[in-house]
Amino acid sequence: MTTFQESMQAYRCLLEEGLLQMAYRGLMDYMLALKTHFKNRYPEYFVSGGLYYGFMDMTYFSITPAALKERALKIAVVFVHETFTFEVWLSGSNRLIQAEYWQKIKESGWSKYRLVSDPEREDAILQQVLITGSDFSDLEALSARIEQGTLAFTRDVQALLSSLSN
Repeated sequence: MTTFQESMQAYRCLLEEGLLQMAYRGLMDYMLALKTHFKNRYPEYFVSGGLYYGFMDMTYFSITPAALKERALKIAVVFVHETFTFEVWLSGSNRLIQAEYWQKIKESGWSKYRLVSDPEREDAILQQVLITGSDFSDLEALSARIEQGTLAFTRDVQALLSSLSN
């Protein structure tokens, strides 16, 4: 098992190379630009003011259509560092809301997207991987794929929630 001291030495070596900082800064700049794109292109959605930078585990921002906002739900556009995937999640404003909607979705039998196993321990209710093995050589194409997947997920979730309230 690696000690904390050994981990810090490896971290220092990576920082001395300079690539880690360049990659991280580039990723954060990209996520901020993607968030701005959603804000400008979809003014009817509430787009979070900030970006959650994370602890090199995940980085995300949220977009919230009015129909989700009134239920205290949001859509998160997430980059998962460990798997190098872009994902889209349905999340609640708190764990209580998450548990409530998780139960409703579970009882409905709806299975288009992955229902998390425990909404009180996870940051989502539903999750969908949009892109695996992210390629950052064409940011415009990457953004288009994320946008298309996010919009499809959002439409599906809104339709589901409408059917649950009937």
